[in-house]
Amino acid sequence: QVQLVESGGGLVQPGGSLRLSCAASGSIFRVNTMGWYRQAPGKQRELVVVITSGGSTNYADSVKGRFTISRDNAKNTVYLQMNSLKPEDTGVYYCNEDLLTSYGRGDYWGQGTQVTVSS
Repeated sequence: QVQLVESGGGLVQPGGSLRLSCAASGSIFRVNTMGWYRQAPGKQRELVVVITSGGSTNYADSVKGRFTISRDNAKNTVYLQMNSLKPEDTGVYYCNEDLLTSYGRGDYWGQGTQVTVSS
């Protein structure tokens, strides 16, 4: 069974920082694109950032210069460093990974972690 486990969310004041992690486990042969999405209350899930297996990134305009994605292929883990957080960054953050596993290639999601930016 393949699963993604996220950690690192919480409550932070505006201007603060958080680091999210997402580790994939199971019978994984290769990790392709990895990314983070978020969903604010009453809104649709939106892309935050993705990183390809080659290290290319694509950030949402709203987080450019504040968020940084990185990956550790040896650990099948993707990270999201979030700095200068704003109240509008509040939401549930989901990691997403395109994996080649013993079941074939598939799109996997983490369980979500709450990020709340508030004073």
